[in-house]
Amino acid sequence: MAGDRKERKNELFQQVGTYVHEYKKIIFVEVDNVTSMQMQQIRKALRGQAIVMMGKNTMIKRALRNLIAEKPEIEKILPIVKGNVGFVFTNGDLKTVRDILVANRVAAPARVGAIAPINVMISAGPTGLEPTQTSFLQALDIPSKINKGQVEIVKDVQIIKAGDKVGNSEAQLLNKLNIKPFTYGLEALSIFDDGSVYSPDVLDITDEDILERVKATAANVTAIALGAGYSTMLTVPHSVLAGYKNVLHASVGSGYDFKYSAELKALLADPTKLAAMSAAAAPSAAAPAKKEEVKKEEKKEEEEEADVGMGGLFD
Repeated sequence: MAGDRKERKNELFQQVGTYVHEYKKIIFVEVDNVTSMQMQQIRKALRGQAIVMMGKNTMIKRALRNLIAEKPEIEKILPIVKGNVGFVFTNGDLKTVRDILVANRVAAPARVGAIAPINVMISAGPTGLEPTQTSFLQALDIPSKINKGQVEIVKDVQIIKAGDKVGNSEAQLLNKLNIKPFTYGLEALSIFDDGSVYSPDVLDITDEDILERVKATAANVTAIALGAGYSTMLTVPHSVLAGYKNVLHASVGSGYDFKYSAELKALLADPTKLAAMSAAAAPSAAAPAKKEEVKKEEKKEEEEEADVGMGGLFD
């Protein structure tokens, strides 16, 4: 027995060392309430994308500490190795791997004593239960009535709050209603990516989100720099435009002209040209509304034609 234990220990140490050197990314996952059959399905779904490794935390930590001299960044993941945790090693796209884990979550009934991960609601409507079950619902303060020979719940009711233990009555009722309120699978806890540790929520950030944040940050920096009178690459276009406006105003107010100020003065001196320019801009704004009116008129004409064409068909 001692020899077998030592052999398994050496195999685990060798496996940890191989995976740490071969893969640059690790998704740390919580493995609570995951059955062996479900684990097999997850491994099969990840084939070619990632490797799942399980083991005793004390042994894995010892194996990782032995690797710190070669890979100092490994020390960052030691605090994560606690509880019922597993390792998903990959060199592929982390979001793709995480999505595979999410896709392989399975529905499960509410078991007595289990901690509810979410709020559990029962929707109003027929339950399929016999009228004799009304007393069972009343014990849980669930309003109900008898309708067409079965129990009907009058309104939506929350029977379990997230974080509470599932009671015997709640579990029985959910089983009677054939409701499986919870889903279980490998839940991503943390990400280790080439020496950096971060939350899996980062995987949900899209390129559009990043672009919007960069735009908002650039706008804030520009506003601060303009307010402080400090020139940056972001403020130069605004400063040039403001300077041009000042020059234009000075030219209009004085007798000195240049090409663009002369054009502006001619426009201001001739109200008809200014009115024509305003009129030219107006149709572009009114075009969509006018187009909708035309469509409505065409549709109305088609309906009238259809009514006329059907006349006498059933006479």
